[in-house]
Amino acid sequence: MIPPIADSDDPTSQIPWPAARGRQQEQTESSVNGDTAAPAKLNATDATNKRSRTPPGRRTLSTWDLITLSISMGGAQIAWTVELGYGTPFLLKLGLTEHLTSLVWLAGPISGLVAQPVIGALSDASSSKYRRRFWIVISTVALVISTITLAYCNELAAFFVDLFGVGAGDWTERRNDLLKWTAIGFAIVSFYVLDFALNGLQASLRNLLLDVAPPGQLSAGNAWHGRMTNAGNIVGFGFGFLPLAELPIIRLIGGDQFRKFCIICIVILVSTVWITCATHSEEERPRVHRRHGGRMRDVFENIFKALTNLPKPIRRVCYVQLFAFMGWFPFLFYSTTYVGQVMAYEEGKEPDADFATRRGELAMLIYSIVGVIAGTILPHLATRDHRLMAHKADVDEDAETSRLRAAVHHWRVEAARQGRALHLPVMPFLLRNIWTGALLFFSFLTFSTFFISTVTQLLKEPPPPTRVIQETRRPLHARNVSTPSHGRPSFSGGERQPLIRRRSFDDYDNHPEEDMPATPLPGGTVLGIHNLAIVMPQFIVALASSVIFRVVDGDQPSSLQSLAEVPNNYFGKNGVAWVLRFGGLCTLIGAVFARRVAPTPTEKAMRRRLGEMKLLGEETNP
Repeated sequence: MIPPIADSDDPTSQIPWPAARGRQQEQTESSVNGDTAAPAKLNATDATNKRSRTPPGRRTLSTWDLITLSISMGGAQIAWTVELGYGTPFLLKLGLTEHLTSLVWLAGPISGLVAQPVIGALSDASSSKYRRRFWIVISTVALVISTITLAYCNELAAFFVDLFGVGAGDWTERRNDLLKWTAIGFAIVSFYVLDFALNGLQASLRNLLLDVAPPGQLSAGNAWHGRMTNAGNIVGFGFGFLPLAELPIIRLIGGDQFRKFCIICIVILVSTVWITCATHSEEERPRVHRRHGGRMRDVFENIFKALTNLPKPIRRVCYVQLFAFMGWFPFLFYSTTYVGQVMAYEEGKEPDADFATRRGELAMLIYSIVGVIAGTILPHLATRDHRLMAHKADVDEDAETSRLRAAVHHWRVEAARQGRALHLPVMPFLLRNIWTGALLFFSFLTFSTFFISTVTQLLKEPPPPTRVIQETRRPLHARNVSTPSHGRPSFSGGERQPLIRRRSFDDYDNHPEEDMPATPLPGGTVLGIHNLAIVMPQFIVALASSVIFRVVDGDQPSSLQSLAEVPNNYFGKNGVAWVLRFGGLCTLIGAVFARRVAPTPTEKAMRRRLGEMKLLGEETNP
């Protein structure tokens, strides 16, 4: 559910389906064939002007417009904290076993694979000016219904059991058992509906951003989506931690902490969605003739082609994401439950369920705050020194070397004037090094569960390793594969050799486009495959967690008890700790793959220029 980062002028982010892409490519090819006699320089200038020009009907959005456009993403994230913070404890409280609870969370990957592409296709096929907001409203209604069902799950189960006249009264064991499994059934269906609705809502909100924002503001819009997502985490987990039964007005809702939290999330979600739908609208599209045949075939053919021709650098990134998310999802879904189990170990008895869940929400709140701080600091670790970047005057290697020699000479003169040694620029942290460090740190923290025995030790959660590469990556890196190389100066094996190069720093540039397909893959297709690498770990983790819970905790007698009895959901159980350790093992494997991710072309060029600067420094100071 993490939103993709789109470039400001990347048209592939606005082409979700191959049929539309194919039509646009045909139009592009016909226009190119008809204008082959036009000068290349004029074509480049026209293309630049077209990219910078705002499409007709799309006004430039103010900061307030971007806030109102993205605020619903915060509301959706708050609704998701119902599942993240309370999902597992709530199911355990109803009497579902741990290994069956893990299978319930298959709703996430299934909904991600189905809801987003289906709703995207249906809304793309519509020409109505309500094509995006219609699905936003439908998804919100489904979210409201599913969340209310979760909040009043036991009451609804009792109503239907009594409606069909099962059992002679509250004291009968048959009625209590049926009441428990009816409530569990309502909860499972509601969580599935909630997952599908959340995926549909978030996909529609991203599509609305693409329809409303001009290309030049897509990056800003996605940045606001990210800010609202972080804000939603903090607000959601913050409300989950507060003792809602003691707050004015909210305590009038009745019921336990979970019910009050669900009602608060519904109110915030509906309010934010209303703001977005009331302040923004799409333009009605002209009706065009659409091809009906071969649409789904084109989709699967393009996906298969992209998978088989995926460039090796992108394939390695997908491998890392696969193992990183296998470590991340156990933390995401079982953190609050693990806090309760540690509380039970520390106190030597079953803790109060609401209090244990609130302490788990505190841990997730701290995680959200740390995530925001990490998202602010990490990009600075990868900040590039402009002195190592390419210049427009670097038309060939001789020009670049001359510029570097002049720069080093100038720095040397300034250093001598100030009476200090020559200090050359320093390479920033490579993105793969930051990623590897985060994965290793995450593994270390998950393995520390062998030694944690108090809740206080748990309130030191790391930022997710999957976020590191998203916070530090630059849009240019995501587009290197699908961006043509013509029009850029190339220094690989031309007629002229550099003026000085006693040592070879070309090792990083020997295969800059290793295993690249003959035809560049569209950016949207690459992002789709990347999303598959994020979805698949959820299936693997759900199945692995079910096995781990079955082996470690087994079928506890508490799972067969009725609602009238108090089950041990935390005391005497240690399965979640082993699931977290399994995740830590997966991130260790991900760290190994991260070391095989090649530096970006920009990083390679920076290292080469720094090496040449060192040679020039030695040459001027023998």
